[in-house]
Amino acid sequence: MKHHLTLTTLLAGLLWTGTLMATEEPKFESLRQEDNIEIRRYVPVIVAETFVDGDMDSATRRGFQRIADYIFGNNERIAMTVPVVAEPQDKAEKIAMTVPVSIEPQEAAATRMAGAQRWRIHFVMPSQYTLATLPKPLNPAIGLREIPARTYAVLTYSGSNTASTVQERTDQLLAWLQAQGIAPIGQPQLARYNPPWTLPFLRRNEIQQEIVWNQP
Repeated sequence: MKHHLTLTTLLAGLLWTGTLMATEEPKFESLRQEDNIEIRRYVPVIVAETFVDGDMDSATRRGFQRIADYIFGNNERIAMTVPVVAEPQDKAEKIAMTVPVSIEPQEAAATRMAGAQRWRIHFVMPSQYTLATLPKPLNPAIGLREIPARTYAVLTYSGSNTASTVQERTDQLLAWLQAQGIAPIGQPQLARYNPPWTLPFLRRNEIQQEIVWNQP
C-alpha cells in the first residue's frame, strides 16, 4: 500500500517563525510494520542541507534558521519553470515548508546520537521542484542534493527529545534490526514533525535508519 502522507497545516518555523502554511511529506511505500517500527521505501527527494557544529539542540536551532532563511527567500532570483506554466520570478522565491526536519550525526561513532558535536540538518524540498528549478541558495553553507530512492527502518514515538532519549530510541531500532537480520547503512537520523510548543504526548518523532532490504 502506497502512502502520500500530508499534514493539513503546521505552524511552520518550529521555534523561529509563526507562519501558518500547508506542509508536504515525502512519499513512501510501507513494506512492513511491527508495533511502532515500519519499513518504508521512499521515492527520490531533493534536500536543502547544512552542516552545523554543536550539541543536538543548538545544532538543530542554528541549522533550521539557516535553511529557513533560504526557504523564505534568501535565494537567487530566477525564472521558475513548472509543469504546464512558466512563471518568471521578479523577486526571491519563497518555498513551501515541508516536514520532517531531519538531523543526523556526522562523526566517527555516528550511531551515537548522545554526545555528537557535528550534525547534518536537512529539509526535503517540495516535490514539484527539480535541482534545475530550485532557486540557488545565496548562503554558501547551504547545499542542494538529490537523494535516490532508499529503504528505511523507522521507529515512531512521542514525547520530548533529549540526547539520552534519542540515543535510547536509536539503540532500540538498531537492536530490532539486528534481531531481524537486517543490515543498516550509514548513520541514523532524527526526524521531527511538530513545533516545540506542541504538548510532548502529541509530538511525532522518528528515528530513521537506512537499511539493506532484499525481501519481496
